Amino acid sequence: MDVMIYAANAGDRNERGMLGALSLGAEIAHRLDAEARTIGSPVAIVEGGWVDQLKAATPTLRLLARRVAEQLGDSGSFILTMGRCAAGIATLPPVASRYPDAAIVWFDAHGDCNVPTEDGAMRYLGGMVISGAAGEWDTGFGHGVDLANVILVGARDLDPPELERIDAGQIGLVPVGPDLGRRLARAIRGRRVYVHLDCDVLDAGLLATEYQSPNGLSYADLREAFEILAEHDVLGLEIAEYEASWPDGRPNPPDRLIDAISPVAEAIRSRWNS
Repeated sequence: MDVMIYAANAGDRNERGMLGALSLGAEIAHRLDAEARTIGSPVAIVEGGWVDQLKAATPTLRLLARRVAEQLGDSGSFILTMGRCAAGIATLPPVASRYPDAAIVWFDAHGDCNVPTEDGAMRYLGGMVISGAAGEWDTGFGHGVDLANVILVGARDLDPPELERIDAGQIGLVPVGPDLGRRLARAIRGRRVYVHLDCDVLDAGLLATEYQSPNGLSYADLREAFEILAEHDVLGLEIAEYEASWPDGRPNPPDRLIDAISPVAEAIRSRWNS
């Protein structure tokens, strides 16, 4: 089997995410003794708001959606690296179509469940991924995600509408804090899981990401959570927002990140080989 790398744009505002998807995917494939298969390639940054960003990304996102559907049908599980979380508008609908009751475990500093506004205030495509996959606005890639199956993990930089969703019980939240693994297991309730890891869920300064949010997860927290996830039936793992370098050009080694997620990566490899 292979590790998928989505290397094209998806609302990118710098090139470091696209380059990061390539380098991280290659390193994960190397560690798993797997092939790396790339979808798209880094392109120039698209100026403008989310409508322009989505239009530019649509051709390669369609390729990604098709490949995810194929992987779910072939091996039932996959690993994907992608520059920006916005690519999730293409990955979540195929998962929900095949496994409508699966828990979508979404590690992210942000809620990603805003919706477009008439005044155009919502300009960032990545802030609307979950709501789009749930059919609250038309992404062009389908929908089908039940918000009741979404579990935000580590989210703390939340907009008022997102907080309202959480307070109303529309979307689950496992906040940063002690006993993360136990609380996550309780939220999953033994279901199949599809895992999205936005690297800015980690505490500011640990890893180069476009957004640096304080009071996030440590690497030990992330490892604890991924050990719990590995005890479940993992349908797939997608990793977003890893940047190839810091803005000042310093390298961004992925070793501690890969070590932390290794329980799930190894579980998926075992599934490939079974």
